[in-house]
Amino acid sequence: MRAGLHSIGVTQGFQWIDGSFLEHIEDVEARSPNDVDVVTYAFLPAGQTQVSFLPTLQPYLDRKRVKTTYKVDHIVRILPHVDIRDVCYWYSLWSHRRDGMWKGYVEVDLAPTDDTHAAGLLAAKIGAGFQS
Repeated sequence: MRAGLHSIGVTQGFQWIDGSFLEHIEDVEARSPNDVDVVTYAFLPAGQTQVSFLPTLQPYLDRKRVKTTYKVDHIVRILPHVDIRDVCYWYSLWSHRRDGMWKGYVEVDLAPTDDTHAAGLLAAKIGAGFQS
């Protein structure tokens, strides 16, 4: 999904990543995670407006398609037009487990700079028997 966003020029911003994988759900509930939750906070490519870029971005706004294709529950927010209430919402939702225990989530820069290296590390782990 990140490569797709990069291919349409969405390379500036960050992604917040959450999901049951951060809670070791495999050990806690003896099940695999069903998906990963991602909120992409991104600046539009130069020269684009929300209206002009909407058709290009649309495939990544279609939550059902993204979840089916990538196993990602994905939300996009356009910077700098983010309401502080939106940030507070995701923080409050993702900073605790369902049982109230504090937990974290991950922030990853949207720039593709380290993606190739990260993909290589994942491939090595999977090759060594790590379950993806």
